Amino acid sequence: MKNSKFINKIICADTLELLPQLEADSVDVVLTDPPYFLDKMDNNWNYEEVSNQNNQYTIKSLPAGMKFDKEQGKRFYAWYLDISKEVFRVLKPGGFFFSFSSPRLYHRMASAIDDAGFEIRDAFMWLYTQNQAKAMGVDHFIKKMDIDETAKEKIRAKLNGWKTPQIKSCFEPIAMAQKPANQTYLNNMIKHEVGLFNTNVRIGDNMYPANVFTIESINEIIDKAFLLPKPTKKEKGGYNDHKTVKPLEICEYLIKLSAFAKDAVILDPFIGSGTTAVAAKKLGKNYIGIDTNERYVKISEKRLKEFDDNPDLFKEIEKENKNLQMKFQVV
Repeated sequence: MKNSKFINKIICADTLELLPQLEADSVDVVLTDPPYFLDKMDNNWNYEEVSNQNNQYTIKSLPAGMKFDKEQGKRFYAWYLDISKEVFRVLKPGGFFFSFSSPRLYHRMASAIDDAGFEIRDAFMWLYTQNQAKAMGVDHFIKKMDIDETAKEKIRAKLNGWKTPQIKSCFEPIAMAQKPANQTYLNNMIKHEVGLFNTNVRIGDNMYPANVFTIESINEIIDKAFLLPKPTKKEKGGYNDHKTVKPLEICEYLIKLSAFAKDAVILDPFIGSGTTAVAAKKLGKNYIGIDTNERYVKISEKRLKEFDDNPDLFKEIEKENKNLQMKFQVV
């Protein structure tokens, strides 16, 4: 098997250093949630600082550890272009590349993927409502103004409710890209066993696959059409302190849609807490996970070991998820 020394392993390494070691045209699907340049802003970032809850109130516009900087998008594009070129090389012809993004940086991500040679086929929208508003008021700055209190009060009254331009974020985009097929889609599927979508997969109340999904109950129409089970604490693992754990059902949904071969290889170059690998293993597919953070690598390995030690645990989780889903389905 190609990449045999990497198959079904989580590797602690820099993605740009490890990806060149993978064989070309050897991966069926790449599914990942990159750090959005979180660890590329400067040399001072570290896990402990970003994870400290006390820092959550300092920076409101983006995840902790980031700051608004127009140049950030440019640096992110350049960095992700290098990533995307390697992903393009290792994917089989017709292979799919799913990449989560923040709304603010999606255009940079999609452009990098496009410029690496991929075809941007669509974009998924992960829709949710349970999120914190991140806009910041200006009262703190008004206090520092070198004017009398009466003038400050007038400014406060005039700007009441006006905050920094950050609306409540209620969706997360996922780029859906594809390496160009070899000849026709049919020929590509026969030769490489990848390139078409499985429309037997259903979402919500037995609905046709859509590019929108939600794990939260919103209303009857949305729930009927797009609802996927919400991740439970049992699914994540009580030891899992990763800040952005992706729902297992979302990863399973994307893999089911795109991975045809029984021995398909699912690559996640930014594996985080291992959800992509767990989803691949649960579906009987192979996986390769990469992450620079040793702590996350250990969390991923622990979640995978739980699957080996207690496969029934995931059956219980799946049953709980289905029960939760049925609770919100339209009768």
